[in-house]
Amino acid sequence: MGIDELYPAARLAAAQRATAAAGLDALLLTPGSDLRYLTGYDAHEGERLTCLVLPAAGEPTLIVPVLERPAAEASPAPATGVRIVDHADGTHPYPLLRAALPGPVATVGLADRMWAEQVLALRAALPDAAQRLASEVLRELRIRKSPAEVAALAEAGAAIDAVHRRMGEWLRPGRTEAEVAADIAAAIRAAGHVTVDFVIVAAGPNGASPHHGTSDRPIRAGEPVVVDIGGTMPSGYRSDCTRTYVAGGPAPAEFTDYYAVLHAAQRAAVAAVRPGVTAEAVDAAARDVISTAGYGDAFLHRTGHGIGLDTHEEPYVVAGNPRPLEAGMAFSVEPGIYLAGRHGARIEDIVVCTTDGGQRLNTTPTELIAL
Repeated sequence: MGIDELYPAARLAAAQRATAAAGLDALLLTPGSDLRYLTGYDAHEGERLTCLVLPAAGEPTLIVPVLERPAAEASPAPATGVRIVDHADGTHPYPLLRAALPGPVATVGLADRMWAEQVLALRAALPDAAQRLASEVLRELRIRKSPAEVAALAEAGAAIDAVHRRMGEWLRPGRTEAEVAADIAAAIRAAGHVTVDFVIVAAGPNGASPHHGTSDRPIRAGEPVVVDIGGTMPSGYRSDCTRTYVAGGPAPAEFTDYYAVLHAAQRAAVAAVRPGVTAEAVDAAARDVISTAGYGDAFLHRTGHGIGLDTHEEPYVVAGNPRPLEAGMAFSVEPGIYLAGRHGARIEDIVVCTTDGGQRLNTTPTELIAL
């Protein structure tokens, strides 16, 4: 998996064709996953303007602060064919942006998460241009992963699986959630990630909050512990995997009963994945099992989210999303059951839709894990 395969030059041309088809004159992309998707450049996000100017027709230009030009030139961006232009501190960069646009522009697409101060500056620099979201164009390009992207996600999945396999080294009664999380974070980096994106260690009643994080509360014997972890690999692609553990004693009978329901629900949703099945049907495959067992109100969130250069991206596996799955779509399958004040559980795998089904990219056991 070479970097030229992950960030091929052909993406810029495809994006230009899609920009024209969407009725946009240009895309203007500041640091973030869209910029990295098109150029391979993991740009620093700051008050100095970095912006890819991608006209519907014409030469793409990457505008960077002069002190960041070496990083831009060392990235895959030059190999994609972009022209790099820099600006020094104390100079105004927006005239460079205007000069990079070939002729008048009526409508531009802005990076969805562009800073408000940059949006307003662009409005002043291009007063006659309507502003729309770049995701109108890029969503459809990014939603189906190439074989190289699937390989990058599989590499990320294997790295986070390696961390889960070591959980017995750290998770034991008497240690706090925060102490366990610190060990996990170090292991995430040791497994090959360049950044730790999140570490959730949620024991006992904290497990009933899906986005709990960590606390200084000691883990008690027999308490269920939800561990949801993920990071970013050197490729830029992300990992995200959740397993539920019990350390130092038997889990409450009530918990083991509903964990069996959750396990069946997660397996049913993974089994439902194949081309043509809608995202909402995969959500329903998990939700129906949980609701039939009487825990429907305890399943608090969607079944899954897309993953790639962002941890959360299209497609979203949720009720009300009728989009049919296609080969190359990658997303989490992560139903959960949460009983407020008592405990909770979640099982999460990243799954890629293949030409005839679904492939789990996380391969550690999904049964309740006793440590």
